[in-house]
Amino acid sequence: MPTALSWTETTRAIRDVGHLAWFRSAATKRRTASRWGVGIIAAITTLAATLPAYTEVFRTDEHIRDVLLVLPSAIGAFLLINVMSGIASGGGRELLSREQGVTFPVSPTTDHLGALLLTPLNVAWLVQSWTLLGAMSFGNGPDGLWGAQLVVVLWIVAATCAAQVVAWAGEAVRRGPAGILIMRLVGAALGVAAGALYLLGKVGATLDALPSTQVVLGALSAHSGNWDRFFGTVALLLLSVPPLVALGAVAAHLAARRHPRDELRLESEAHSPRPMASTSFMSLVRTDRASVWRVVPMRRGIVFLAFGPGIVGLAGDLDWPQLTILPGLVASGGALLFGVNMWCLEGRGALWRESLPISPGTVFSARVVVLLEFLLLSSGFTILLSSLRAGLPSSHELASIVATWLVVIMQVVSAATRWSLKKPFAVDLRSARATPAPPGVMVGYSARLAVCTTFTSLIFSGLARIPAWELSVLVALPFLAWSAGRVVIARADWMDPFTRVRVVSTVAG
Repeated sequence: MPTALSWTETTRAIRDVGHLAWFRSAATKRRTASRWGVGIIAAITTLAATLPAYTEVFRTDEHIRDVLLVLPSAIGAFLLINVMSGIASGGGRELLSREQGVTFPVSPTTDHLGALLLTPLNVAWLVQSWTLLGAMSFGNGPDGLWGAQLVVVLWIVAATCAAQVVAWAGEAVRRGPAGILIMRLVGAALGVAAGALYLLGKVGATLDALPSTQVVLGALSAHSGNWDRFFGTVALLLLSVPPLVALGAVAAHLAARRHPRDELRLESEAHSPRPMASTSFMSLVRTDRASVWRVVPMRRGIVFLAFGPGIVGLAGDLDWPQLTILPGLVASGGALLFGVNMWCLEGRGALWRESLPISPGTVFSARVVVLLEFLLLSSGFTILLSSLRAGLPSSHELASIVATWLVVIMQVVSAATRWSLKKPFAVDLRSARATPAPPGVMVGYSARLAVCTTFTSLIFSGLARIPAWELSVLVALPFLAWSAGRVVIARADWMDPFTRVRVVSTVAG
């Protein structure tokens, strides 16, 4: 059978994506909240793209030079991280879930276009895009800013499409003969290569060898008036998008013809019983921990969250005040994997769990502990990896990064426990591309988490430059107390039998 795409299939796929997007938006219960989420994202994007250009107090020649030197590496890292994210999610997010796809099948091209459409509904992608836009705005200045940001936006689109091609190709390989082993060997080889580049001091040079340097020069051409280079860069990026979209659709067709080995192995796996835990609490923690680590998107997601931002920090040679942005990014991404709907892990098993002679408070505490473990492990590894080139921190820098780490995690856990009780959803997380909530709801979650953790990180980034470690501790205490108090309130809500019945009946449905 030919695998080439016809124009009729592409047209039908675009039409189907429009129908599915309309269906998803119409099924959203709180449309006003979703609109607010989209509005917040648009406002932050606009501010990131324009405001840094007018901060004349901070735009010294030295600072501008530093930002422009790092920008090519950041643009190259954007492509690499999107590739890793797409591979980890099995080709991208689902516009139509696997269960609904059985009854209402759509073409792989539609699935591919839907995954591209949902890419911005990801806090990591958003923060990276805002960072690139803000850095270009700061480095370029007001003159020719529209042209510079046009090039950055086109690069973001082209890099996202290219990453989707690699993601679908990787999923096709993973589903093929010995695909899981091949992908693990490739991942190990890339890890060894990254380590070798770091030891040789060529991480930045390797990222600069990507087309990112030419993209930055093309963007800055609008400021200098070199219109030949500028329009050539714009034309090249524009012309690259359609072929990349088409190649992604071909790779999606190839992946759709093969069975998902990871998911099938998970459903057929047998586990030997372990000795009984000493307490009911530890038994629940062990069960919840296994529920997280045996789910394909959780396992892949934590690897990506741990390595992706850490590699960016390592390649960008960030100092300790700049590293404070990473814990919030990783914690937000971890919550979006399952924390925002943390009771959905059991599915129908939630009915069995509620029949156990265990206090509801113990069940709640066990789930919170597992969520904390998940976020602490992923964000802690990111901090460790990205700090390898930052040198030894001073006492105030160490206090600032630790305070940021604890505060943003408690903020995320507090939000996750409240949202999980307020808006539970019945989802099947067995698919590697599943999300704990519908796409429209995830927009609001992403925006709120991004705004909260980013502003918190900026506060402690400023404190990291003040030589007084006590100040970071004093500022962190009210944040921690507030978040802990909201978790206690959420626990009290979970103890209410009417709330518990509503949540359990929803996630078991």
